[in-house]
Amino acid sequence: MSQVTPAPAADRSQHPSAATSPLTTPVLLLMALACGLCAGANYYNQPLLHSIASHLGVTEATAALSVTLAQVSYACGLLLLVPLGDKLERRQLITVLMVLAATGLFLSGFASSFAMLAVGTVMTGLFSVAAQVLVPLAAALAAPGRSGRAVGMVMSGLLIGILAARSVAGLLSGLGGWNLVYRAAGVAMLLVALALWRALPPLPRPADAPGYWQVLRSLGTLAARHPRLRSRALLGGLSFASVSVLFSTMALMLGGPAHRLSDAQIGLVGLAGVAGALMANVAGRMADQGYEQWTTRASVLLVLASWLPLWWGSASIAWFLAGMLLIDLALQGVHISNQNVIYALAPQARSRLNAVYMTGYFTGAAAGSAAGSLAWQAGGWTATCGVGLAIGLANAAACWHDSRLANAAGKANAKLSL
Repeated sequence: MSQVTPAPAADRSQHPSAATSPLTTPVLLLMALACGLCAGANYYNQPLLHSIASHLGVTEATAALSVTLAQVSYACGLLLLVPLGDKLERRQLITVLMVLAATGLFLSGFASSFAMLAVGTVMTGLFSVAAQVLVPLAAALAAPGRSGRAVGMVMSGLLIGILAARSVAGLLSGLGGWNLVYRAAGVAMLLVALALWRALPPLPRPADAPGYWQVLRSLGTLAARHPRLRSRALLGGLSFASVSVLFSTMALMLGGPAHRLSDAQIGLVGLAGVAGALMANVAGRMADQGYEQWTTRASVLLVLASWLPLWWGSASIAWFLAGMLLIDLALQGVHISNQNVIYALAPQARSRLNAVYMTGYFTGAAAGSAAGSLAWQAGGWTATCGVGLAIGLANAAACWHDSRLANAAGKANAKLSL
Protein backbone atom coordinates (compact mmCIF):
# COMPACT_ATOMS: atom_id res chain seq x y z
CA MET A 1 0.00 0.00 0.00
CA SER A 2 1.12 3.48 -0.78
CA GLN A 3 1.96 5.61 2.20
CA VAL A 4 2.79 9.27 2.61
CA THR A 5 6.49 9.89 2.99
CA PRO A 6 8.01 13.00 4.50
CA ALA A 7 9.54 15.49 2.17
CA PRO A 8 13.16 14.61 1.37
CA ALA A 9 16.00 16.70 2.63
CA ALA A 10 16.22 18.65 -0.60
CA ASP A 11 12.59 19.66 -0.31
CA ARG A 12 12.69 20.48 3.38
CA SER A 13 15.82 22.55 3.00
CA GLN A 14 13.68 25.11 1.23
CA HIS A 15 11.82 25.56 4.52
CA PRO A 16 14.35 25.87 7.35
CA SER A 17 11.65 26.34 9.93
CA ALA A 18 10.20 22.94 9.11
CA ALA A 19 13.49 21.26 9.84
CA THR A 20 14.16 23.04 13.13
CA SER A 21 10.66 23.44 14.59
CA PRO A 22 7.85 21.23 13.26
CA LEU A 23 4.52 22.83 12.38
CA THR A 24 2.81 23.89 15.62
CA THR A 25 -0.83 23.13 16.36
CA PRO A 26 -1.92 26.82 16.58
CA VAL A 27 -0.44 27.57 13.15
CA LEU A 28 -1.99 24.40 11.74
CA LEU A 29 -5.37 25.42 13.13
CA LEU A 30 -5.00 28.87 11.55
CA MET A 31 -4.20 27.22 8.22
CA ALA A 32 -7.30 25.04 8.66
CA LEU A 33 -9.40 28.16 9.32
CA ALA A 34 -8.00 29.84 6.20
CA CYS A 35 -8.78 26.75 4.11
CA GLY A 36 -12.31 26.71 5.49
CA LEU A 37 -12.90 30.36 4.61
CA CYS A 38 -11.47 29.96 1.12
CA ALA A 39 -13.36 26.79 0.25
CA GLY A 40 -16.56 27.94 1.94
CA ALA A 41 -16.57 31.13 -0.12
CA ASN A 42 -17.71 29.08 -3.11
CA TYR A 43 -20.69 27.54 -1.33
CA TYR A 44 -22.58 30.50 0.12
CA ASN A 45 -24.93 30.57 -2.86
CA GLN A 46 -26.17 26.99 -2.53
CA PRO A 47 -28.89 27.51 0.13
CA LEU A 48 -29.74 30.98 -1.25
CA LEU A 49 -30.79 30.14 -4.81
CA HIS A 50 -34.46 30.98 -4.24
CA SER A 51 -33.59 34.35 -2.69
CA ILE A 52 -30.97 35.19 -5.34
CA ALA A 53 -33.45 34.43 -8.13
CA SER A 54 -36.14 36.54 -6.46
CA HIS A 55 -34.01 39.57 -5.57
CA LEU A 56 -32.08 39.75 -8.85
CA GLY A 57 -35.08 39.01 -11.05
CA VAL A 58 -33.78 35.84 -12.71
CA THR A 59 -35.07 32.29 -12.97
CA GLU A 60 -34.04 29.57 -10.53
CA ALA A 61 -32.15 27.82 -13.34
CA THR A 62 -30.13 31.01 -13.95
CA ALA A 63 -29.45 31.41 -10.22
CA ALA A 64 -28.27 27.78 -10.11
CA LEU A 65 -25.66 28.66 -12.76
CA SER A 66 -23.78 30.55 -10.04
CA VAL A 67 -22.95 27.17 -8.46
CA THR A 68 -21.37 25.97 -11.72
CA LEU A 69 -19.56 29.30 -12.23
CA ALA A 70 -17.97 29.01 -8.79
CA GLN A 71 -16.67 25.52 -9.50
CA VAL A 72 -15.46 26.21 -13.05
CA SER A 73 -13.54 29.30 -11.91
CA TYR A 74 -12.08 27.35 -9.00
CA ALA A 75 -10.91 24.64 -11.42
CA CYS A 76 -9.26 27.34 -13.58
CA GLY A 77 -7.50 28.73 -10.53
CA LEU A 78 -6.24 25.28 -9.65
CA LEU A 79 -4.76 24.85 -13.11
CA LEU A 80 -3.32 28.34 -13.55
CA LEU A 81 -2.46 29.56 -10.04
CA VAL A 82 -1.81 26.64 -7.67
CA PRO A 83 1.33 25.49 -9.58
CA LEU A 84 2.89 28.82 -8.59
CA GLY A 85 3.32 27.30 -5.13
CA ASP A 86 6.36 25.46 -6.53
CA LYS A 87 7.77 28.68 -8.00
CA LEU A 88 6.94 31.66 -5.75
CA GLU A 89 7.36 32.49 -2.08
CA ARG A 90 4.29 30.74 -0.68
CA ARG A 91 3.43 33.00 2.25
CA GLN A 92 3.18 36.01 -0.07
CA LEU A 93 1.30 34.00 -2.71
CA ILE A 94 -1.29 32.80 -0.18
CA THR A 95 -1.84 36.31 1.19
CA VAL A 96 -2.28 37.93 -2.23
CA LEU A 97 -4.70 35.23 -3.38
CA MET A 98 -6.84 35.65 -0.24
CA VAL A 99 -6.99 39.44 -0.62
CA LEU A 100 -8.15 39.06 -4.23
CA ALA A 101 -10.74 36.44 -3.17
CA ALA A 102 -12.04 38.89 -0.57
CA THR A 103 -12.45 41.48 -3.33
CA GLY A 104 -14.63 39.02 -5.22
CA LEU A 105 -16.74 38.46 -2.11
CA PHE A 106 -17.34 42.18 -1.75
CA LEU A 107 -18.43 42.39 -5.41
CA SER A 108 -20.98 39.62 -4.78
CA GLY A 109 -22.06 41.22 -1.51
CA PHE A 110 -22.95 44.50 -3.21
CA ALA A 111 -24.28 42.99 -6.46
CA SER A 112 -27.31 44.71 -7.95
CA SER A 113 -27.57 42.36 -10.94
CA PHE A 114 -26.83 38.75 -11.75
CA ALA A 115 -23.98 39.86 -14.02
CA MET A 116 -22.25 41.58 -11.09
CA LEU A 117 -22.84 38.52 -8.90
CA ALA A 118 -21.36 36.34 -11.64
CA VAL A 119 -18.21 38.49 -11.83
CA GLY A 120 -17.79 38.36 -8.05
CA THR A 121 -18.41 34.61 -8.02
CA VAL A 122 -15.82 33.98 -10.73
CA MET A 123 -13.25 36.20 -9.01
CA THR A 124 -13.79 34.51 -5.65
CA GLY A 125 -13.59 31.05 -7.17
CA LEU A 126 -10.43 31.84 -9.12
CA PHE A 127 -8.45 33.23 -6.18
CA SER A 128 -9.82 31.16 -3.29
CA VAL A 129 -7.50 28.38 -4.50
CA ALA A 130 -5.19 29.74 -1.79
CA ALA A 131 -6.58 26.78 0.16
CA GLN A 132 -4.91 24.40 -2.26
CA VAL A 133 -1.54 26.10 -1.76
CA LEU A 134 -1.99 25.72 2.00
CA VAL A 135 -2.75 21.97 1.92
CA PRO A 136 0.56 20.79 0.38
CA LEU A 137 2.35 23.42 2.46
CA ALA A 138 1.02 21.73 5.61
CA ALA A 139 2.42 18.41 4.37
CA ALA A 140 5.80 20.02 3.62
CA LEU A 141 6.10 21.79 6.99
CA ALA A 142 4.91 18.84 9.08
CA ALA A 143 7.34 16.78 11.16
CA PRO A 144 8.48 13.49 9.58
CA GLY A 145 5.75 10.87 9.73
CA ARG A 146 3.08 13.47 10.57
CA SER A 147 2.15 14.76 7.13
CA GLY A 148 -1.04 12.67 6.97
CA ARG A 149 -2.21 14.15 10.29
CA ALA A 150 -1.37 17.68 9.11
CA VAL A 151 -3.22 17.24 5.82
CA GLY A 152 -6.16 15.65 7.64
CA MET A 153 -6.44 18.54 10.09
CA VAL A 154 -6.25 21.21 7.37
CA MET A 155 -8.79 19.31 5.27
CA SER A 156 -11.07 19.02 8.32
CA GLY A 157 -11.03 22.81 8.46
CA LEU A 158 -11.77 22.97 4.75
CA LEU A 159 -14.78 20.66 5.07
CA ILE A 160 -16.12 22.45 8.14
CA GLY A 161 -15.80 25.68 6.17
CA ILE A 162 -17.87 24.26 3.30
CA LEU A 163 -20.57 22.95 5.61
CA ALA A 164 -20.60 26.02 7.85
CA ALA A 165 -20.74 28.24 4.76
CA ARG A 166 -24.08 26.79 3.73
CA SER A 167 -25.46 27.05 7.26
CA VAL A 168 -24.14 30.53 8.01
CA ALA A 169 -25.34 31.79 4.61
CA GLY A 170 -28.84 30.58 5.36
CA LEU A 171 -28.88 32.07 8.86
CA LEU A 172 -27.48 35.46 7.80
CA SER A 173 -29.94 35.60 4.93
CA GLY A 174 -32.72 35.46 7.49
CA LEU A 175 -31.13 38.31 9.44
CA GLY A 176 -30.03 40.76 6.76
CA GLY A 177 -30.65 39.41 3.29
CA TRP A 178 -28.87 36.95 1.01
CA ASN A 179 -25.87 39.22 0.37
CA LEU A 180 -24.94 39.80 4.03
CA VAL A 181 -22.85 36.62 4.19
CA TYR A 182 -20.65 37.79 1.29
CA ARG A 183 -19.88 41.10 3.01
CA ALA A 184 -19.09 39.45 6.36
CA ALA A 185 -16.96 36.76 4.70
CA GLY A 186 -14.95 39.39 2.81
CA VAL A 187 -13.97 41.05 6.09
CA ALA A 188 -13.12 37.69 7.68
CA MET A 189 -10.99 36.71 4.68
CA LEU A 190 -8.90 39.89 4.97
CA LEU A 191 -8.35 39.40 8.72
CA VAL A 192 -7.25 35.76 8.34
CA ALA A 193 -4.93 36.68 5.44
CA LEU A 194 -3.19 39.17 7.74
CA ALA A 195 -2.96 36.59 10.53
CA LEU A 196 -1.40 34.03 8.16
CA TRP A 197 1.15 36.58 6.96
CA ARG A 198 2.24 37.07 10.56
CA ALA A 199 2.10 33.39 11.62
CA LEU A 200 3.66 31.49 8.73
CA PRO A 201 7.44 31.15 8.69
CA PRO A 202 9.43 32.75 5.86
CA LEU A 203 9.32 30.38 2.91
CA PRO A 204 12.15 31.29 0.50
CA ARG A 205 11.54 30.99 -3.21
CA PRO A 206 13.28 27.82 -4.53
CA ALA A 207 16.66 28.74 -6.02
CA ASP A 208 16.04 26.59 -9.12
CA ALA A 209 12.39 27.57 -9.56
CA PRO A 210 11.24 27.01 -13.17
CA GLY A 211 9.52 29.68 -15.24
CA TYR A 212 5.72 29.95 -15.21
CA TRP A 213 5.21 28.29 -18.60
CA GLN A 214 7.65 25.55 -17.63
CA VAL A 215 5.57 24.98 -14.51
CA LEU A 216 2.38 24.67 -16.56
CA ARG A 217 4.02 22.31 -19.07
CA SER A 218 5.29 20.17 -16.23
CA LEU A 219 1.70 19.47 -15.16
CA GLY A 220 1.22 17.37 -18.28
CA THR A 221 4.57 15.68 -17.69
CA LEU A 222 3.60 14.74 -14.13
CA ALA A 223 0.22 13.41 -15.27
CA ALA A 224 1.87 11.31 -17.99
CA ARG A 225 4.58 10.00 -15.65
CA HIS A 226 2.32 8.92 -12.77
CA PRO A 227 -0.63 6.64 -13.64
CA ARG A 228 -1.94 6.84 -10.08
CA LEU A 229 -2.07 10.62 -10.29
CA ARG A 230 -4.45 10.16 -13.22
CA SER A 231 -6.47 7.42 -11.53
CA ARG A 232 -6.78 9.34 -8.26
CA ALA A 233 -7.76 12.54 -10.11
CA LEU A 234 -10.47 10.53 -11.86
CA LEU A 235 -11.62 9.08 -8.53
CA GLY A 236 -11.76 12.51 -6.93
CA GLY A 237 -13.54 14.09 -9.88
CA LEU A 238 -16.24 11.42 -10.07
CA SER A 239 -16.75 11.42 -6.29
CA PHE A 240 -17.20 15.18 -6.20
CA ALA A 241 -19.38 15.07 -9.34
CA SER A 242 -21.80 12.72 -7.59
CA VAL A 243 -21.88 14.93 -4.49
CA SER A 244 -22.26 18.11 -6.59
CA VAL A 245 -25.41 16.71 -8.16
CA LEU A 246 -26.79 16.96 -4.63
CA PHE A 247 -25.26 20.35 -3.78
CA SER A 248 -26.65 22.06 -6.89
CA THR A 249 -30.24 20.90 -6.37
CA MET A 250 -30.85 20.34 -2.65
CA ALA A 251 -31.99 23.94 -2.05
CA LEU A 252 -34.50 23.65 -4.90
CA MET A 253 -35.96 20.43 -3.47
CA LEU A 254 -35.93 21.52 0.18
CA GLY A 255 -37.34 24.95 -0.60
CA GLY A 256 -39.98 23.60 -2.99
CA PRO A 257 -43.42 22.08 -2.39
CA ALA A 258 -41.99 18.89 -0.84
CA HIS A 259 -40.69 20.62 2.31
CA ARG A 260 -41.01 24.43 1.90
CA LEU A 261 -37.94 25.21 4.04
CA SER A 262 -36.60 28.76 4.41
CA ASP A 263 -33.02 29.79 3.58
CA ALA A 264 -32.11 29.54 7.28
CA GLN A 265 -33.62 26.07 7.60
CA ILE A 266 -31.87 24.84 4.45
CA GLY A 267 -28.61 26.19 5.85
CA LEU A 268 -29.14 24.25 9.09
CA VAL A 269 -29.73 21.07 7.09
CA GLY A 270 -26.15 21.43 5.83
CA LEU A 271 -24.87 20.90 9.36
CA ALA A 272 -25.80 17.21 9.00
CA GLY A 273 -22.54 16.72 7.13
CA VAL A 274 -20.27 18.20 9.82
CA ALA A 275 -19.35 14.66 10.87
CA GLY A 276 -17.59 14.42 7.51
CA ALA A 277 -14.95 16.71 8.98
CA LEU A 278 -14.14 13.99 11.49
CA MET A 279 -13.67 11.56 8.62
CA ALA A 280 -10.98 13.83 7.14
CA ASN A 281 -8.87 13.56 10.29
CA VAL A 282 -9.49 9.81 10.64
CA ALA A 283 -8.61 9.23 6.98
CA GLY A 284 -5.37 11.20 7.41
CA ARG A 285 -4.33 9.08 10.38
CA MET A 286 -5.20 5.85 8.53
CA ALA A 287 -3.09 7.01 5.58
CA ASP A 288 -0.11 7.49 7.91
CA GLN A 289 -0.60 3.82 8.85
CA GLY A 290 -0.82 2.71 5.18
CA TYR A 291 -4.57 2.01 4.95
CA GLU A 292 -5.63 4.55 2.35
CA GLN A 293 -6.72 1.81 -0.13
CA TRP A 294 -9.21 0.37 2.33
CA THR A 295 -10.47 3.84 3.21
CA THR A 296 -10.97 4.62 -0.48
CA ARG A 297 -12.97 1.46 -1.19
CA ALA A 298 -15.24 1.91 1.81
CA SER A 299 -15.82 5.56 0.93
CA VAL A 300 -16.68 4.81 -2.70
CA LEU A 301 -19.28 2.27 -1.54
CA LEU A 302 -20.73 4.90 0.82
CA VAL A 303 -21.17 7.34 -2.08
CA LEU A 304 -23.32 4.73 -3.81
CA ALA A 305 -25.26 3.77 -0.68
CA SER A 306 -26.09 7.39 0.20
CA TRP A 307 -28.31 7.94 -2.84
CA LEU A 308 -31.07 5.63 -1.58
CA PRO A 309 -31.80 7.65 1.61
CA LEU A 310 -31.36 10.85 -0.39
CA TRP A 311 -34.06 9.67 -2.80
CA TRP A 312 -36.35 8.87 0.13
CA GLY A 313 -35.53 12.37 1.39
CA SER A 314 -38.16 13.92 -0.87
CA ALA A 315 -40.73 12.56 1.57
CA SER A 316 -38.72 12.59 4.79
CA ILE A 317 -36.22 15.12 6.14
CA ALA A 318 -34.78 12.42 8.41
CA TRP A 319 -33.83 10.25 5.42
CA PHE A 320 -32.38 13.27 3.61
CA LEU A 321 -30.21 14.10 6.62
CA ALA A 322 -28.99 10.49 6.81
CA GLY A 323 -28.09 10.48 3.13
CA MET A 324 -26.30 13.82 3.36
CA LEU A 325 -24.28 12.63 6.34
CA LEU A 326 -23.21 9.48 4.47
CA ILE A 327 -22.23 11.26 1.27
CA ASP A 328 -20.21 13.93 3.11
CA LEU A 329 -18.36 11.23 5.05
CA ALA A 330 -17.68 9.35 1.84
CA LEU A 331 -16.38 12.37 -0.08
CA GLN A 332 -13.84 13.19 2.61
CA GLY A 333 -12.67 9.59 2.89
CA VAL A 334 -11.95 9.49 -0.86
CA HIS A 335 -10.42 12.96 -0.96
CA ILE A 336 -7.96 12.61 1.93
CA SER A 337 -6.87 9.17 0.74
CA ASN A 338 -6.31 10.59 -2.74
CA GLN A 339 -4.14 13.43 -1.49
CA ASN A 340 -1.99 11.17 0.64
CA VAL A 341 -1.37 8.90 -2.36
CA ILE A 342 -0.46 11.68 -4.77
CA TYR A 343 1.80 13.61 -2.38
CA ALA A 344 3.98 10.51 -2.05
CA LEU A 345 4.54 10.34 -5.83
CA ALA A 346 6.89 13.35 -6.06
CA PRO A 347 7.28 15.28 -2.77
CA GLN A 348 9.34 18.02 -4.44
CA ALA A 349 6.37 18.87 -6.72
CA ARG A 350 3.50 18.75 -4.26
CA SER A 351 1.87 21.99 -5.43
CA ARG A 352 1.86 20.83 -9.04
CA LEU A 353 0.60 17.36 -8.13
CA ASN A 354 -2.15 19.03 -6.13
CA ALA A 355 -2.95 21.29 -9.09
CA VAL A 356 -3.40 18.33 -11.44
CA TYR A 357 -5.48 16.41 -8.92
CA MET A 358 -7.65 19.32 -7.79
CA THR A 359 -8.27 20.47 -11.36
CA GLY A 360 -9.77 17.05 -12.04
CA TYR A 361 -11.59 17.22 -8.70
CA PHE A 362 -13.36 20.52 -9.39
CA THR A 363 -13.87 19.81 -13.09
CA GLY A 364 -15.88 16.84 -11.87
CA ALA A 365 -17.72 19.11 -9.43
CA ALA A 366 -18.66 21.57 -12.19
CA ALA A 367 -19.85 18.74 -14.45
CA GLY A 368 -21.86 17.25 -11.59
CA SER A 369 -23.50 20.61 -10.82
CA ALA A 370 -24.48 21.08 -14.46
CA ALA A 371 -25.77 17.49 -14.68
CA GLY A 372 -27.76 17.97 -11.48
CA SER A 373 -29.40 21.16 -12.77
CA LEU A 374 -30.33 19.48 -16.07
CA ALA A 375 -31.67 16.42 -14.27
CA TRP A 376 -33.77 18.62 -11.98
CA GLN A 377 -35.32 20.42 -14.94
CA ALA A 378 -35.94 17.15 -16.79
CA GLY A 379 -37.40 14.97 -14.03
CA GLY A 380 -37.20 16.59 -10.61
CA TRP A 381 -35.69 14.90 -7.58
CA THR A 382 -36.04 11.32 -8.88
CA ALA A 383 -34.04 12.14 -12.02
CA THR A 384 -31.48 14.01 -9.91
CA CYS A 385 -30.91 10.99 -7.67
CA GLY A 386 -30.67 8.72 -10.73
CA VAL A 387 -27.88 10.86 -12.18
CA GLY A 388 -26.04 10.96 -8.84
CA LEU A 389 -26.24 7.17 -8.58
CA ALA A 390 -25.03 6.66 -12.16
CA ILE A 391 -21.97 8.82 -11.49
CA GLY A 392 -21.39 6.83 -8.29
CA LEU A 393 -21.29 3.61 -10.33
CA ALA A 394 -18.70 5.12 -12.66
CA ASN A 395 -16.74 6.08 -9.56
CA ALA A 396 -16.75 2.46 -8.38
CA ALA A 397 -15.25 1.42 -11.73
CA ALA A 398 -12.53 4.08 -11.31
CA CYS A 399 -11.78 2.69 -7.84
CA TRP A 400 -11.34 -0.82 -9.28
CA HIS A 401 -8.93 0.59 -11.90
CA ASP A 402 -6.88 2.39 -9.23
CA SER A 403 -6.70 -0.80 -7.13
CA ARG A 404 -5.23 -2.64 -10.13
CA LEU A 405 -2.58 0.07 -10.52
CA ALA A 406 -1.75 -0.08 -6.80
CA ASN A 407 -1.38 -3.87 -6.91
CA ALA A 408 0.85 -3.67 -10.01
CA ALA A 409 3.04 -1.05 -8.34
CA GLY A 410 3.29 -3.19 -5.20
CA LYS A 411 4.43 -6.22 -7.19
CA ALA A 412 7.00 -4.14 -9.09
CA ASN A 413 8.42 -2.79 -5.83
CA ALA A 414 8.57 -6.30 -4.39
CA LYS A 415 10.62 -7.52 -7.37
CA LEU A 416 13.02 -4.59 -7.05
CA SER A 417 13.58 -5.36 -3.37
CA LEU A 418 14.57 -8.99 -4.06
